[in-house]
Amino acid sequence: MKQQGVCCLFYIYVCCSIGEAFSELQLKMIDTQQKVKLADLQIDQLTRVQKHAKLTHTEISSLPDNTRLYEGVGRMFILQSREEVNNLLTDKQKTVDEKIKELEQKKVYLERSVKEAEDNIREMLLSRRAQ
Repeated sequence: MKQQGVCCLFYIYVCCSIGEAFSELQLKMIDTQQKVKLADLQIDQLTRVQKHAKLTHTEISSLPDNTRLYEGVGRMFILQSREEVNNLLTDKQKTVDEKIKELEQKKVYLERSVKEAEDNIREMLLSRRAQ
């Protein structure tokens, strides 16, 4: 009789720990999915910045050489040479390209984490049904 009680307590303990692990995996999966969505939003925003810089660069290159160019700084504008403006735009494009690559790598890693969490949840459910 005592042995049945111990087995019953052990079964309850196992079920509770499986439930806790399941909850933790669900939370991890939800958190990771939110991070993937955030990375997508950041990539979209950086892509818009990149397009804007490219358009500005093409427009500037079509202007006559004697055109005065101004850079917006806070609430004022500063006269800049054409070369300086082109350099700023090129630097901006390089920075954005690097950030997009980093975010895409992060997104791949996060998507892999989501898939692993889904697989673990699926495994847990299958093992629980087998019991």
